[in-house]
Amino acid sequence: MPSRSKRPKNWNYEETVAEVEGIIQQIELGSLPLEEVFKQFEVAVERLQQCEEFLNQGKERMNLLIEKLEEEPDF
Repeated sequence: MPSRSKRPKNWNYEETVAEVEGIIQQIELGSLPLEEVFKQFEVAVERLQQCEEFLNQGKERMNLLIEKLEEEPDF
């Protein structure tokens, strides 16, 4: 059964990392109300999970390609 991606269509790893970095900066500044800190933290965790999913899928693809190369006879 294929896993369902939690990432939106047109999702971009680099943009997501930049968004998380921006959230961290806002939290570190200490100027947000506490409730907003909780909300932003929740968003950051969700984005980090998306990044982890993306990286894991990339790793799986790389491993499959390596296996394929190892299975091919030498010419």
